[in-house]
Amino acid sequence: MIPSDGLVLLISGRGSNALAILEACRNRTVPATVQAVVADRPAAGVDAMAEHGVDTVMLPYRRFPERTTFERDLAEIVDGYAPRLIALAGFMRVLSRSFVERYAGRLVNIHPSLLPQHRGLDTHARALAAGDREHGASVHWVTPSLDAGPVIAQARLAVAPDDTPERLAARVLEQEHRLYPAALALLLREAVELPDEDSDPPPVLLLDRDLDVRGERLGRAVEH
Repeated sequence: MIPSDGLVLLISGRGSNALAILEACRNRTVPATVQAVVADRPAAGVDAMAEHGVDTVMLPYRRFPERTTFERDLAEIVDGYAPRLIALAGFMRVLSRSFVERYAGRLVNIHPSLLPQHRGLDTHARALAAGDREHGASVHWVTPSLDAGPVIAQARLAVAPDDTPERLAARVLEQEHRLYPAALALLLREAVELPDEDSDPPPVLLLDRDLDVRGERLGRAVEH
């Protein structure tokens, strides 16, 4: 099936990034439609998106005996919408190599750190413990290795002396809500492709320096 210009969003929680993407689609900052939101567990984001008239699907992973059957049903749902991009927006399941490769070049994620730093969980506490001067968020291609796909764009902020993990998380989340729609708009408008494994990744785009909130380039990106 030929991909449409739509998006399918995968969530596990409150869905704040999904709501930011939806708003950007509806004001045409992102040139696409949110076709559906799929959650792997009961999630507040499902109710929030349903209130906005978006198709929602609950696919509780605990009901499945193994990951292969969960991913089989997830792929069937995604394929039914034929989205141009599948965006992980707080989706807490680790996807298998076969699932990731099925959607290679169409599957993206946002991670609350300046990748490749602090892959995995508890990124804000780890950034503070490491004494990082900068922290932020990264939108990246999903590849079989966790949080290791090529980075497309980042939003960066200075770590404040009085930051706690909670305060830092809140400030980073504000940037995520700006960064994710901008990166999706870029991918949709420019048809950016997943870099080949044997080639050097392109420079990372920094929000507000190389990329604006509409996904339009502003200047020269930095080497990552």
